[in-house]
Amino acid sequence: MKYYLITANHLINNNQRLTMKIALIGYGKMGKAIEAIAVEKGHTVALKFDVSNQDEFTIANLQQCDVAIEFTSPHSAVDNLKKCFEAGVPVVCGSTGWLAEWDTVKADCETKNASLVYASNYSIGVNLFFELNTYLANLMSKHTNYDVMLEEIHHTEKRDAPSGTAITLAEQVLQNITTKKGWVNHSSDNAEELAIISERIDPAPGTHKIKYHSAIDDIEIIHTAHNRLGFAGGAVLAAEFIVGKKGIYNMKQVLGL
Repeated sequence: MKYYLITANHLINNNQRLTMKIALIGYGKMGKAIEAIAVEKGHTVALKFDVSNQDEFTIANLQQCDVAIEFTSPHSAVDNLKKCFEAGVPVVCGSTGWLAEWDTVKADCETKNASLVYASNYSIGVNLFFELNTYLANLMSKHTNYDVMLEEIHHTEKRDAPSGTAITLAEQVLQNITTKKGWVNHSSDNAEELAIISERIDPAPGTHKIKYHSAIDDIEIIHTAHNRLGFAGGAVLAAEFIVGKKGIYNMKQVLGL
């Protein structure tokens, strides 16, 4: 992959919206989908980093951009975020599987007065689904004759299981269904365990189901992504949101939910 650096100044479009110079950290399928949407919206993808040009992933190069969008893997995300903080470049992070180091990342962001948007899922539809999940879990908390479980399906390149989205959904359920004490990533007969069943099937971009079941009936809510465009569009929206801000934000704040 070639390395691109574009040094043109910002331009204002007819709606007086600042166009951005974006650094893409991770240029796989998601990175390419983000690029397509960003360009369509009038932004410039000035830098593209992946495993083939890590030597060019420097603080000086990052500082040529207004914002970075990071979609890589659990083992590289934390170092990538810290480099963006050091560069003083706002960053949108879509990598999952690294939240065991959240406190370290949060402290580093705050110490450097940096800017971060983190979400387990950037799809607008999924974030509406999060709100629906919380509302339903609150309703169901009063009906103890129902048990609850989660199922999630992703493509085989998805490296973490359960997905970050499934974990977010599970944590929302746990905040409301107090009979559940924690989640596990397998089926379970333990009434205190919230089971998350993970499947990896190509070419599924992502399906999440929350199922409440009783001897009388079942209640299910499902979100199914048809492609990566929802995730990519939300990431670009988050990048537009974070430019000019300091601190740590999530997609609920980006969408004003």
